[in-house]
Amino acid sequence: MYARRRHVYFAMMGGCIGLFVLAWGAVRLWSVPAAVAMCLVAMVIPPVAAVVANRRGPDDRWWDDPSGDPQSDEWWDELDGKKKGPR
Repeated sequence: MYARRRHVYFAMMGGCIGLFVLAWGAVRLWSVPAAVAMCLVAMVIPPVAAVVANRRGPDDRWWDDPSGDPQSDEWWDELDGKKKGPR
């Protein structure tokens, strides 16, 4: 899961850099408004890439990994409803 998200992140960031270079290296010679529009699109890509890279996948189970402290794990299991506490 992590490798797929990392590849998507780097592809998006490569596209972002490519848009900037293409906009100001070539497109500006024909149309400055088109180059500015390409830069505006490229400006939106990094936050979206960060969200994609940090998204939790369906197989990522970090929230119910045991912490290593038996008392704390037992307490959290009781709060989550996994175990019934003493009544």
